[in-house]
Formats: sequence, structure tokens, C-alpha cells
Amino acid sequence: MGRAFVELVVEHHAVGRPLRRPPRPGDIVWLRPKKLMTHDNSSAVLARFRSMGATRVASPGQCVVVLDHDVQNKTASNLAKYVAIEAFALEQTIEFHAAGTGIGHQVMIERGHVRPGELCVAADSHANMYGALGALGVAVSRSDAAGIWASGMFWFEVPQSVRVVFEGCLPRGATGKDVALLLCALYPDDVLGAVVEFDGPGVATLAQDDRLTISNLTTEWGAIAGVFSDRGPVRADADASYAATITFDLAAVSPHVAGPDTLSRAVPVAVLESERIAIHKAYLVSCANGRLSDLDAAAAVLRGRRIAPGVSLYLAAASALVQAEASASGAWSALIDAGAIPLPAGCGPCIGLGAGLLEPGETGISASNRNFKGRMGSSEARCYLASPAVVAASAAAGFICGPSAIATTAPERRITRHALTARSLEVTTPGEASRITGRLVVFLKDGIDTDALCPARLVYADSASGDELARAVFGSIDPAFATQVRPGDVLVCGARFGTGSSREQAVTALMAAGIRAVVAESLAPAFRRNAWNNGFPAIEHRELVRALRDRLPDASRSAVFTKEPITIDLAWLPPVARDLIAAGGLDAFLRARSARDGD
Repeated sequence: MGRAFVELVVEHHAVGRPLRRPPRPGDIVWLRPKKLMTHDNSSAVLARFRSMGATRVASPGQCVVVLDHDVQNKTASNLAKYVAIEAFALEQTIEFHAAGTGIGHQVMIERGHVRPGELCVAADSHANMYGALGALGVAVSRSDAAGIWASGMFWFEVPQSVRVVFEGCLPRGATGKDVALLLCALYPDDVLGAVVEFDGPGVATLAQDDRLTISNLTTEWGAIAGVFSDRGPVRADADASYAATITFDLAAVSPHVAGPDTLSRAVPVAVLESERIAIHKAYLVSCANGRLSDLDAAAAVLRGRRIAPGVSLYLAAASALVQAEASASGAWSALIDAGAIPLPAGCGPCIGLGAGLLEPGETGISASNRNFKGRMGSSEARCYLASPAVVAASAAAGFICGPSAIATTAPERRITRHALTARSLEVTTPGEASRITGRLVVFLKDGIDTDALCPARLVYADSASGDELARAVFGSIDPAFATQVRPGDVLVCGARFGTGSSREQAVTALMAAGIRAVVAESLAPAFRRNAWNNGFPAIEHRELVRALRDRLPDASRSAVFTKEPITIDLAWLPPVARDLIAAGGLDAFLRARSARDGD
């Protein structure tokens, strides 16, 4: 039986090669990535690094630091943090890029750090973008990043793969952003935790920037990675096994808008035009759509026009190099002349930081990758996602619309599931030490994201206390939760729990609130990884969740605090999870491992 792309890359980057047998889905393998990117979170990674007892980075050439998230923050504390990060990078001879260079993923690609067939990771959820170049781009946690600094390696559970076959070619006016939004809406639960391989005759028709956008948004789709390998040295075997095959007609794509506040609903922009949904703010920003072709497309719409009264359009290039290119092409000046408000090259409003955030009651439309409630400002605002051309046209009109009369077509849902050999888990004998009992708390809203677990305002506040994190849990979707939760509770949740950002505080906030474990219908891969790395039990149990849905229908809207106890058994977790939980997290696990190796 042949191997999928991820299995080939895993084998090539495995520690202790050659492996006894080729890796298969479900295997836990220690990998040595070619590159690791960290950003503003480097200060938190450094704290974890030191807690492991490490003093020197094992492989400085493996590491890149790019300051990109909170670049508008000129407070003394943030500037001091930036100085400390730069000093550490200089001391350890790590490649360093100062604030204003650009968004880390864009910088990684511009500087040639991402190459076909290689494993490149980042302590940021949009590492998936590297797949556009035929690399395996994987998000890792802050604790993983610290472990890579210390040892050069991290653990990885080999995922299943899903093949997406593109047919036809995009019609005029349709973009890679529309493809990504439609994939998220048509197949919301079909690639969770998988690596998506883009294949088929339509792949060759896609421009590189469209590929970058599509790979980038496989993060929001729930995938571990999204890869275009047609131009790379590593290609899946012809007889590779896939969990499913999705067939997607590019020719049927028309400009779409996702939202509000979700990617599971995408509507043709031509349909929304008749509703004349007024907007207050528009955004041409992010690693999803902040490149030259995106700015050129927006400038073509706005050249000679002005932003509508009462609307603010915020503009940030994906990098300083992109901004220079846009200045040379005339796109930058056209956007500024139209009334756009320039921001530094970096993340900014798409992560909920800096100027231009949505206020209560406002509606925004953005070319970024996430529109989760509260992510780009107030949880009492609404946010839609669209391509740069649609964002620009909406900013000029004052309501959601396209740049011209456009079609309302969309591809049909076409998916074939394949029977795969079930993976075998090493199961221990159940015992008291592996059991956890606590009060049952049920919150079955699907797609609870990490912004709901920990808001952006606390993500880069390194001094945030446990109490602050605990009070913020579910603040944007169930403000009463923090007042009712108590230590020892076991939280049972719905599907795709912990989707979105790879922020580790999504787990530590739950722990600070006293939650002892999470059981979900399905878990976002980054959340599950962060949970295990922090010694926090996170388990999938579809049957339990489905039974509770029938018994507690109100739990889909807000948390239900029962008087019942629930007991969960950790024996069914994979060995690496049990080891990490038993050790108290990755820091302690690696310290113990280092001590053993030293002996």
C-alpha cells in the first residue's frame, strides 16, 4: 500500500532514522523540523525553555524569530519585551526580524526558509500556509517550540490524509479566497485533524498567491496542514490511502462572503447585495490576503473612488517588501488616495490588536482568515470575510457588495469516504490512577474557538494572572460561565472544540478556571496538542456527546451545570498523551528525559 504526502515527509524528518517500518496514521513519531518560526510569543517560549532547564538552543540555524503580532503597541512593557527577545536571539545566534518586517509566515517564504518536501513548523496556527510551496507546514505550541529550542525535535501524531481534486479553472472575478471559504462551508467537519492534499487537473491553473490563501485557510477548515505538492520533490504514491476524496469544481466558484462570525456559512456576494448590509469598517490585512496581487485587486476597484462616508478601511501589507512592491505598482497610493488608513506591516486587527477594532454594534468585512465572534474587537459586533476585491467594493459602497455584476454559482458537495484500517492504540488496564471524577458541565455549542476560551487582549499579556484568564473563559459566548464553574469540574463539549488560533492560553485558561478535563465530540488538533503538552486531559467521545445532546438541548446555547458526577478513564489515550499527563506536561517530561539521557 502506498503512502500519502505526510507519511513520506514524516519518515524523512524522523529522529533516529531509519524507522523500523514506514509511519502510518496514528503513529507517534519524534520529528526534527527544518525550520521553526516564533514571533511575539518568543518571550513565553523563552520562559518555557528555561523551565526545562535549558540554556543554549540546540540548533540555532533551525530557528527564526519574527516580531509581527503586537507591532502597534508602543508601551514601555511591550518595547522592553521586544528588546529582550532580540537580545536572546542575538545571544543564541538565531535569525531575528524586527517589528515592521512583516508577518512571520510571509517573511519565512520571502527569505527562502520554506522549501518543497521539507517540514517547517511555527508557533502559530497559520503555518499551514507553507503547504502552498509543497512543504509540510505544521503549527506547534509554545511548549513544543521551547522543546525544539532545547532539543531540536518535537512529537507528532501522524494524521490521516484527505485528497481534494480540483477540476476546471476559476472564472473571472473568483479567487483563491472564495475557494477557501467554500471549502470551509461545504465540508465543515470533513478534514478535522487531517492533512489535505490538493491535487487534480485544476491545480495547475491556480496562481501561487491563490495557493497561499487556500493553504492558509486550511487552518480554519480544521486541517493539520494543506499541501500543494505538484511542484515539489515529494509526491504521494499513486496508490496512497486517503480517509476521503473531495471533488471540487473550480469553474463553479463565484465570489462569496462568509459569516457573520463563522466560516461555516458562505453566501454569494451577489445574493447579499440585495440585503444592503451596512458596514462600518473594512480590512485589507493579514497573511491570508495581504500580498501584492491582493492589494492590486483592491486598488483596481478603488482607483479614482473614495471610501463611503462612515466607513473606515484599514490597510496593512503582509510584509515591508510587499508594501514596497505595492508602492512601486501604484496600488498603495491608490488605496491611500481612496481614504485607506495605513497600518504597519504585521498582524494588527486580524488578531484583535492595535487600531481599528470593531466596536459594539458595528459590522465589518475583512480579507483576513478569521471572523470568530469577538476576535477583531467587540463580541457585540459582526464580522464577514471576503476577497480583497469584495472588501474594497464594500468599503466604497458602504454595504456588502461585489465590484461588478457577478454570478451566484457554487460547487456541489461531492465527497467519497474510503474504508481505512483502524489504527491500533496501546491500551492500559484501567486503574484508579487513570480515572478522573468531577462535576459534569455540558456546553455543546459546536465550533467553540480559542478566541472564546482566551481573548486576544490576554494572549500577549505575559503578566496576565490565572484569575484574569479564568474570568475570560467563554466571555464572548457565555459570560455567566466564569461565575458558575468550580474546581474539579469536567467539561463536555461539542464538535471542533478549540478550533482557530493555536494559542496555548486556551488550555491554561480552562485550567485556571478549575476545569479538570475536557471531553468533546471532536477536538481541534492544536487544542488537543496544547492540552496534552500542559498535562491536561482532552479526550474525544462522540457517543457521550450525542447522548447528552438528546438529554440537554439547552446546552447547545449556553453551559449547563449539572449536579451529576462524571468519571473518565485516561487509559484510552495514546501512550504519549498518558506520559505527558503523568509527567505534568511537556516541560517536566523533557526535563526527566534529559536527566535519563544524562545518566
